[in-house]
Formats: sequence, structure tokens, C-alpha cells
Amino acid sequence: MCGPVHCHNPIHCIVPPHMLRVMALRGDTSVQQMARALLHQNEEVREERAEHMTGGVVPEDGRPGLFVSSALARSVPERHVCDRRIFDGEGKAALPGNPVRSEGDAPTGDAEVDRAYDGAGTVFDLYSEAFGRNSLDGAGIPLTATVHHRQNYNNAFWNGTQMAYGDGDGKIFRTFTELSVIGHEMSHGVVQYSGGLLYQGQSGALNESVADVFGTMTVQRKLGQDVYEADWLVGTGILGPEINGRALRSMKAPGTAYHDALLGQDPQPYHMDLYVDTTDDNGGVHINSGIPNHAFYLYCMYLGGNAWERPGQVWYRALQQINNPMATFHDWAAETLDAAIALFGAGSHEQVMLRRAWRLVGIAC
Repeated sequence: MCGPVHCHNPIHCIVPPHMLRVMALRGDTSVQQMARALLHQNEEVREERAEHMTGGVVPEDGRPGLFVSSALARSVPERHVCDRRIFDGEGKAALPGNPVRSEGDAPTGDAEVDRAYDGAGTVFDLYSEAFGRNSLDGAGIPLTATVHHRQNYNNAFWNGTQMAYGDGDGKIFRTFTELSVIGHEMSHGVVQYSGGLLYQGQSGALNESVADVFGTMTVQRKLGQDVYEADWLVGTGILGPEINGRALRSMKAPGTAYHDALLGQDPQPYHMDLYVDTTDDNGGVHINSGIPNHAFYLYCMYLGGNAWERPGQVWYRALQQINNPMATFHDWAAETLDAAIALFGAGSHEQVMLRRAWRLVGIAC
């Protein structure tokens, strides 16, 4: 169940709790211990975050529970300056660790450090150049990340103030400094500073979906891929060599990212008829995100071109305008339609195709 700590101060992990619980049931003794330890550690980090955060951006009028989008409330500077700060956790739990690379420094030769640095810059460029946003908060917040977090740590997360990447154990997971993971987790920061989406049920699934959308856009823009060339996968290449799967999630075909004896079957639905009612994972936030993910994918297929252009602009505008931390899928669909009208006009191809995409996943709006 979702309490104040879980919903308002979530730790956004790339490896979802439902996957860890499957490993805790199916794995050998060492895998079971690892999965249970990760679940316990996630709870500890949530508790620590709850002691230091109020659950979102502090509103300008000071009223708790309300949010102000920094991207809307503050003027955007003419030139956005990236400020990356990468730390080495040295296998320890404490954050951030020892500073190892700052903005403008030469590569260190440590692959994890340099991928985290480069990836953060790619995410910064996406938001700055495609959406006019100055860093995650819209006001130039430094991009802080820790690599080599804990020993053989099988996860990566955004904790409300920074990124942390484990190295993986080399068997189940190989690395977490993969670009779609970096883009996904950093985008949780954008959601946080854009009004927030309560991390429970459908609003929590939207939180996860928005992070997936912008995570995949990060990869596509970096590679210069149009929507037809992209693989639409989140977490490509992070699964271990003996795991039967391509990634953690597929926006093109939710439910097909992996099918493995240890991890089980990817449980994501692509349609509201398959919506999963569960108390696990804050109401299935990592599972049911497959539905809005697939709607975005379909919308991109209808429009063609680059995801960060017309479809991405609609999703970004909707995120800035929704002002509803408890938004349902229907609320979000309606907000995206309003965004499409504002950007391209009523009755435009962009609006008509968006309505069709939502209907294909079972959401009439």
C-alpha cells in the first residue's frame, strides 16, 4: 500500500519491485538474498528521503500539497549552462561519495564515470535544445550523479536530488549507465519539478511513463533516429548475458521485453482491458505504465519524423500544464489533447491522430 513516504517521497528505481519479488521467489539462495536486500534498501532510502524532503517543489504561495512548475514560473535564460558533477561511491552506500569529474573535465578512463557524465549532458541537451528547459528544475540545477554505488548493486535511482548507479552483479544485470536508463531516471527529476505526479496507481504509472517517454527520446535524439528507426526499448543491454530478454520495457510492444526463467514474463499491458489491479509496486506503477507508453508510441507512428518534435512537444506541454498530482490516464489523455490543440490547432492532424492513439489503448477522450 501507498503511505506518505512512498507516494510523496518515492525513490525512483529503474528495476521495479515486482521484478525483485519474482527473483526472491525463483532465484537460488544468493539471488533471493540479493533481491530481498534491494527491496529493504529501497525502503531505507525512501525513509531517509522523507526526512529531508517535502514531497515535491515547494509552491510559491507556501501551501502544502500544491505545486508550481519551475519551467513556467521562472524565465528561461538565453543560454543554458550544463553543470555536471560525477562522484565515485566506491562501493559504499553513502551519497554522493568522492568527486571524480566536474563540468569541462577530461574523461577519467573509468567507463561508468564517463558514461554517467556523457549521458547527463545528452539529457541536458534534449531538454535545453528541444524544450527550452534549463536543467531538470528549469532553473539550472547541477546534475549530480554517483557511480559504483554499493557493492554489485542491481539498480539505479533518482532520489529527489541526484542520480545513483550500481555496477550490477554481471550476471542478472551488467550496467546501469545505459543512456535510456540515465534519461529515464533524470526525467523523474523533471516530473518532480514540473508539478509532480503522485507515485501511486494511475498517476504513478504516468510518472513512470513520462520518464520512459523522455528516456527513449534521449536515445533517439542522440542517435539521430526517427520514430521508425528507433527500437523503443528502455534499458537496452543492461540485462545479463544469460537472461532471456532485450530490455526492461518495450513501448512498441509492452509485455515482450523479457521472458526469462528467473525474471518471469514482462507483465506490462498495452490496453486498458489488460490493466493490472495490484497493491504491489504502489499500485503497479511500473506495470501499467505500458498503456500510456504504447499510446505515445502509436502517436509517434502516426506522425512520423522525430519523437522529440511534434509528439514530444505535446507531451512536454501537457506535463507543464496538468497541475494535477493525482491525474488518471483519462486526465492525462485529455491534457495531451489540449496541448495538441494549443500547439497545432483544433481539428489538426496532430490532434486527430492523438485521439486515435488513445482510443487504440482503450482510453476515449
